[in-house]
Amino acid sequence: MSLTHTANRRPAKARRRLGALDLALLAALAAVCVYTALRIENGLNYRWDWRVVTTFLIKTDPATGRIAPNLLLEGLFTTLRLAFWGLAFAALIGVVMGVARTSKRLLPRLISGAYVMLVRNIPPLVFVFIVVFFIGSQILPVLGISQAVSEASPTSRWWLSLLFGQPALIENFVAGVFCLALFSGAYVAEIVRAGIQSVSKNQIEAGDSLGLSRIDLMRFIIIPQALRNVLPPLANQFIQLIKDSSLVSLVSIQELTFMAQDIQVLTNKVFEVLLFTGAVYFVICYGLSLIFSALERRAASARR
Repeated sequence: MSLTHTANRRPAKARRRLGALDLALLAALAAVCVYTALRIENGLNYRWDWRVVTTFLIKTDPATGRIAPNLLLEGLFTTLRLAFWGLAFAALIGVVMGVARTSKRLLPRLISGAYVMLVRNIPPLVFVFIVVFFIGSQILPVLGISQAVSEASPTSRWWLSLLFGQPALIENFVAGVFCLALFSGAYVAEIVRAGIQSVSKNQIEAGDSLGLSRIDLMRFIIIPQALRNVLPPLANQFIQLIKDSSLVSLVSIQELTFMAQDIQVLTNKVFEVLLFTGAVYFVICYGLSLIFSALERRAASARR
């Protein structure tokens, strides 16, 4: 084996093992959880019953006799739909505004800067109420979405329910998506702006010297390099968007947090439902962070 080949080999990663300190911390955490559960049960005279979670996960459809998602799963699916469509439109808004933030013209910079500063300096809860109620009461009725859905064919309604949830609540869903897209788009715009400005000025000047137009300069030089820099923060923003989707539960959009609140009022089982809801958010967000980290490492190794 040649010395060059040996030198290029990277040492294998050492496997992580649980040490004595790790085990002690895990034992302490378990003890705290058990103590907290006992204090709740004895101090508040609370009786734990985790069957409430399984009861509201799945149900049997009385009409067909088939197993169907119950309130918790329906809320989870709505949360994932909100996150998916919210990120798609936030990416569109963020890219346009991010490019406008780096424009040489004054007007695009003023419009995009005002949008970013306005959204990022308004409390999220206030922003949700303003946007959702304004859109829900002024814009959506003019668009006639509910009428178009009611007149759609059964096949179209099935696709609409798959992509956007219950057709009867589609206007609420659209308002929630628009709210999340506007809110998250301001942060995406700053990510895109930072990615564009991270491209070396020498390469931009080289493109200018070749006579490339502004559009060609963005397409062939700036955007491909900026994408590598913005993908990790965009992944983090997607995870943040999943958590931010719980805000729209306050305006009666039936996502996971809204359903959990309904169940805890119906059953008086507060801790089981909230702990399960928090665990679901944790599993989704942590799982996505692992996936994005793996993709980032693969992309980094491919560039070497």
